[in-house]
Amino acid sequence: MKKQILESYKGVRDFYPEDQFVLDYIKETMSRACESFGFEKYNASVLEPAELYESKTSEEIVNEQTYIFEDRGGRKVVLRPEMTPTVARMVAKRRRELGFPLRLYSIPNVFRYERPQKGRLREHWQLNADIFGADNKNYELELLLLAHKIMLDFGAKEEDFVIKINSRKVLEDLFDKLNIPPLARASTLRLLDRKNKIGKEEFDESLLHILGNETEEFKEHLASLEDSGELQEFKESLAKLGVKNVQIDSSIVRGFDYYTGLVFEVYDTNPENPRALFGGGRYDKLMESLGQEPIKTVGFGMGDVSLREFLELRNLVPKYKAATELAILILEERDSLIQKAFELAALLRRQDINVAINFSFAKLDKQIKNSKKLNIPFALLLGEKELESGRYTLKNLQNSDTVELTEDEIASYIFESEIM
Repeated sequence: MKKQILESYKGVRDFYPEDQFVLDYIKETMSRACESFGFEKYNASVLEPAELYESKTSEEIVNEQTYIFEDRGGRKVVLRPEMTPTVARMVAKRRRELGFPLRLYSIPNVFRYERPQKGRLREHWQLNADIFGADNKNYELELLLLAHKIMLDFGAKEEDFVIKINSRKVLEDLFDKLNIPPLARASTLRLLDRKNKIGKEEFDESLLHILGNETEEFKEHLASLEDSGELQEFKESLAKLGVKNVQIDSSIVRGFDYYTGLVFEVYDTNPENPRALFGGGRYDKLMESLGQEPIKTVGFGMGDVSLREFLELRNLVPKYKAATELAILILEERDSLIQKAFELAALLRRQDINVAINFSFAKLDKQIKNSKKLNIPFALLLGEKELESGRYTLKNLQNSDTVELTEDEIASYIFESEIM
């Protein structure tokens, strides 16, 4: 039982400093890219009324993947499985006060009860970037440019990923042309969303079961979607803007029911990780499900789990750097030395040096060893000799170099060192 207590809940992660460092790097890189495109940051509670997600997202997520419970007031509550309905609710609530086009982004944690596997956990952090009032294709172009920039900002090369695009509108037009009924449409879209995860034989059999006599004609039309004028024009427009790694793929439909137009997914091109990293598209009717007038909107979501795997595969994860820059090691347990340690730490903190004082009074080699375990780059030795002379030994814990400095020279030396 004691061992179980030490384990985290299945499908979530503990973030020790090294892991938090990477997560913070991912979030900061995402934030800088979004803000460079004029997006403003927002947030909301992780708790939402379950009603918000019922009929507004895919049935699989609502019925099988949500963490849902009844609170003490008898209200049905959900841990948000995604952010889009939340931001739609927020915009609908204040739409008269907001200016459009409205560019919003957030990096919340979201929860889904699903089987933990490679690239998927039960909790993760997800960038959500949305443009409300996106009433023409230029906003879709901008959204793809942002997605492209984010990948490059993480150090990826264009050949490391491919942007696959399709159109839900083109698919709906095809359904109309073949007079396919609503239930069969929904089943076909779900099947298309799984096309790249199942074999051709299983796909063909499942499609035949859904569409019957219309199967072959549907497959013929589906194969010709890559020649769609609308999608080709979009691809050419992106190429003119410097985004050359775009493909038209009729199997890209996205899993959510609210998409209405262009949809896209960004795929890793490494054969060791042939999977979608993130995606999004146009959803113009989500507001209607909230009983509001529609607002034309485009957006995408980008999770940290699959992204980190992408970065690790290419050695693009930055090396951990501790926030603490200096450890003050007190060599003897004396009041005068403790007082001086507090004074030195206060002086250096005013000069923007992050300082940790070691009050263990252990032997010097043990204090140095512990400082190295904490990845602190510098140690300042403080004993009676240093207190009397006013000169302090500063030790570089990465290369063992030492220098003697006055207290007024310590901060500038650290700032000027190569480590900083």
